[in-house]
Amino acid sequence: MKKKVVVTGAAGFIGSHLCEKLVSDGYEVSGIDCFTDYYDPARKRQNIEGLLKNDCFSLIEQDINSCDLLSVLAGADCVFHLAAQAGVRRSWGAEFSHYVQLNILATQKILEAIRKLGGIRLVYSSSSSVYGETQDLPMKEDHRLRPISPYGATKLSGEDLCELYYHNYGIRYVALRYFTVYGPRQRPDMAFSRFITSAFQGGGIEIYGDGKQTRDFTFVSDAVEANVLASRYEGDERVFNIGGGSRVSILEVLEIIESETGKTLNVEFTQRALGDVTDTWADTSRASSELGFSPHISLREGLAREVGWYREYLGV
Repeated sequence: MKKKVVVTGAAGFIGSHLCEKLVSDGYEVSGIDCFTDYYDPARKRQNIEGLLKNDCFSLIEQDINSCDLLSVLAGADCVFHLAAQAGVRRSWGAEFSHYVQLNILATQKILEAIRKLGGIRLVYSSSSSVYGETQDLPMKEDHRLRPISPYGATKLSGEDLCELYYHNYGIRYVALRYFTVYGPRQRPDMAFSRFITSAFQGGGIEIYGDGKQTRDFTFVSDAVEANVLASRYEGDERVFNIGGGSRVSILEVLEIIESETGKTLNVEFTQRALGDVTDTWADTSRASSELGFSPHISLREGLAREVGWYREYLGV
């Protein structure tokens, strides 16, 4: 019999790629997604058009907080929990309640269902945002965690909940701290998507800060591979950095996009956004030694793939 797995946030950017990988690897995949309007739900539906034609994939279109998780998770070997309200800049003010609902309460409900059913492992999608502002680079899993955005605080709360359920109920979990994942189907609000879209459609590109801030960029297929490796992990570590080894400045990214699109970008520099950190850089030695994780896609190759996807998506 095929192993059953559950993927939350199945129609999202990383989730849809993960579902495709799992189906191709021979798993029976149940995907959960409630198609929030954080960005156009039609785009998410497009992400899973191919999956819906595969008998090994089924879609459960419900909110984690209101669906019958015991029925959904029954018989599953692993839950890949990617569903979340994303975005640092939108997590302030009145929007914060959505982040609590979708990032903290939903994670607790997943953990409760796993506790009641027993025997299910969890791969939790966390974020480099849990580290906050630091000059202690590269970032290591045992560094002090000081998120500077409400979004980062909710992702750290999710990690804390996983650890609580591990210590009290023995639930096996792995938390993956992603460092800026990009590639085909990337969310339209993310920087690379905005830059590439502006290159093809015209208009200005707004850069928060001076563009000298750096990020460790991770191609989506490498993030997907980390999830698969984590689901098979039998060791004692529980938290891993997942970075692509491509730490560059935003200004360097713009140069690559200009080269790949053949367009000159109209860039406007604005005030640095609240919650944005100056630099990220992942120490992935633990993921390498424990999971066997090794990123394969360079930033230039990955950006070329994303640009190629946008050419087709935008019809340019």
